[in-house]
Amino acid sequence: MAGLQILIVASAGARSAALAELLRNGGHQVVVEPDPAVAARALGRDPLDYLVLDLSDPGADPVVLAGALTPPGADAPPAPLEAVERAHILVALGYTRGNKRRAAQLLGIARSTLIQKVRRYQIQPGELGLDVAGD
Repeated sequence: MAGLQILIVASAGARSAALAELLRNGGHQVVVEPDPAVAARALGRDPLDYLVLDLSDPGADPVVLAGALTPPGADAPPAPLEAVERAHILVALGYTRGNKRRAAQLLGIARSTLIQKVRRYQIQPGELGLDVAGD
């Protein structure tokens, strides 16, 4: 049986290197790409069996990668603005490890506005991969 084609989108580190080595030892072809934009372009060229995405990576944007997975000319509508905004807020909060004050600064909005959006989109601390969200 031929190995699988696997793309790992994660910052270069011990965790991604260990996963890649484990998969390669299993006979699979593995590419580790730390830059999500480069990975998104690569998705359009080669057929992949699996995509592994480290959502804790601050540069990982699931919306950009989802767009890259959509074949050119597909009649898929764009993602609703709310879905894009929610994903962007999750990335900012993940980057700041749940610190709402810092995330609001990164997003260019007031902390109170961020708190309203977190409530509206029902963003839970568990979605950030953290035990407790900070202020």
